[in-house]
Amino acid sequence: MPQTRRSVLSGAAAASILPLLPVRAQGAGWDAVAARARALEQLHAMVVLRDGAEVVAMAPRGPGLDRIANVKSVSKTLLALMTGVAIERGHLPGPDARVLPLLGRPATGDARDDLTVGHLLSMQTGLASTSGPNYGAWVSSRDWVDYVLDADPAGRPGGRFIYSTGGWHVLGAVLARATGRDLHALARDWLARPLGIEIPRWDRDPQGLYLGGNQMGLTPRGLVRVAEMVRRGGVWNGTAVVPRDWIATSWIRRARSPWSGDGYGYGWFLTRLAGRDAYYGRGYGGQVMAVVPDLALSLAITSDPNRPARSDGHFGDLAQLMDDAARVAAGTG
Repeated sequence: MPQTRRSVLSGAAAASILPLLPVRAQGAGWDAVAARARALEQLHAMVVLRDGAEVVAMAPRGPGLDRIANVKSVSKTLLALMTGVAIERGHLPGPDARVLPLLGRPATGDARDDLTVGHLLSMQTGLASTSGPNYGAWVSSRDWVDYVLDADPAGRPGGRFIYSTGGWHVLGAVLARATGRDLHALARDWLARPLGIEIPRWDRDPQGLYLGGNQMGLTPRGLVRVAEMVRRGGVWNGTAVVPRDWIATSWIRRARSPWSGDGYGYGWFLTRLAGRDAYYGRGYGGQVMAVVPDLALSLAITSDPNRPARSDGHFGDLAQLMDDAARVAAGTG
């Protein structure tokens, strides 16, 4: 049976007790959004918050709203948030810091010497991609960081957008080395505990480093809580979780996706929904965390993690669904 929940509370008071609220109808607009979501046979769950209130919460299939789902490459967006915390706490100098010295690696004498944390965050590394058809060989290698950094460059840092989880794994290794702690401990202490959510352990490489940029798990309600924290400028229940300035920096366009045409900042895709600026993280199969600040709108979507979600397929349907939700929030849907 589909699970549908609504709430009539709003603002900080609603957010602090959100999972405990009884659900009430919000009106025909949100009911129509829920009906469209239910019709997407790859979609597992969708949660929409308007000004902190749950206006759509449904799980027509999959593990449900309050059980862990693999958010796939939305992990990149979460890692980008953690990078901002690391910089704010003095573990990293900033996005212009060069990567090889941070890892204690010698200079290469080529373009890799110019690689910075910011290039990893914007997927402008100039390094060969380890995603798509190259993913299997990469995760079968003996050292995932070496595999990425020792390969012949495919361009120069700061150049074209090259989608690659390998670069994010290097970033995860940088965070682990700079802090002296593993990524799971950082995710737990910097995101999960302040937000009151769960982020269980996930995959590690042969050296024991947690995979950066993929395979993290959150519940749909936990994921939308991260989005709502970001929408509020990095604050949750009066506690600063992620620096507000870092969120603004992350939403500056630095590259462009060759598939969707959307811009890309530091771990966030940049688009427009209902004519407003919107920001989202996207994972294989149709995992989404999105924020539309001007509409006080936060969204989380989970989908079948084993099926592709291309821009001309399921993800295209999700983009339309998100636009529909934004139009309802704007009063034009």
